[in-house]
Amino acid sequence: MPGAGQPKSTTLDIVDRYLQVGKARLRYRDEGSGPAIVLIHGWTLDLEMWDPQVALLRDSFRLIRLDRRGFGLSTGDPDSSCDVGDLDALYRHLALDRVAVIGMSQGARSALGFAALAPERFAALILDGPPALAAEASDVDVPILQFRSLAGSRGIESFRREWRNHPLTQLRTREPAMHGLLRTMLERYRGTDLLLPAGFDSDLPQPALDRVRVPTLILTGELDVASRIASADDLSRQLPRAERGSIAGAGHLPNLDNPVAYADMCRSFLTCHLPLRAAP
Repeated sequence: MPGAGQPKSTTLDIVDRYLQVGKARLRYRDEGSGPAIVLIHGWTLDLEMWDPQVALLRDSFRLIRLDRRGFGLSTGDPDSSCDVGDLDALYRHLALDRVAVIGMSQGARSALGFAALAPERFAALILDGPPALAAEASDVDVPILQFRSLAGSRGIESFRREWRNHPLTQLRTREPAMHGLLRTMLERYRGTDLLLPAGFDSDLPQPALDRVRVPTLILTGELDVASRIASADDLSRQLPRAERGSIAGAGHLPNLDNPVAYADMCRSFLTCHLPLRAAP
């Protein structure tokens, strides 16, 4: 029996697809039917972090998720500055219309940049555990210089051991499947961006928040680290159409800690703001 607050099953009909964007070959999945939602994963993770949400929401929505450049099974050098262009290429490749976007952690910054690129494309935005956006505050929770040094001097496995014990990767759930999913993604992370000069948020300008005018849900786990909760609170004050949400009993990975509550909150918000028609 699944534990409380867990989906009955996260087994999906898996079809990996690939899109060539410049020198990068991006893995993506396109599942379900209904209004389109693009899901963007966080640092050291990949598209499989969204397995629980796809299982729970694919009956009502078309869910499009990708491995960001250099993460998961996508090739190319990881570079956060390429995320918006890669998302734009996928949007055009799939001939999407107005969409919603869900971005988690580092992916929330990419989601904001994507939404600012062409606001008319977007119906709604969900930002999960967003980092501080100012460049000088971007390493508050992630000591990237320390991690670069560790990976460079002692290897990626030394970094993985350190990162697995970091507050941002701690699950509160006791559900074995969620722990297994996280463990698999962290083992898949190659760490290339730790060995490159580009690739992390500190190198990026602040997203143009004045161009983000769509309804936005900013959520965190109830037990997320204090700096991420503060960042989410601050962002909710800056965006003109923002709502604030919290997932009970969850840390920085609320979609894994409490998948059902996470999916229910997303469903409630999205059905208010997405056109309720099936995708052609």
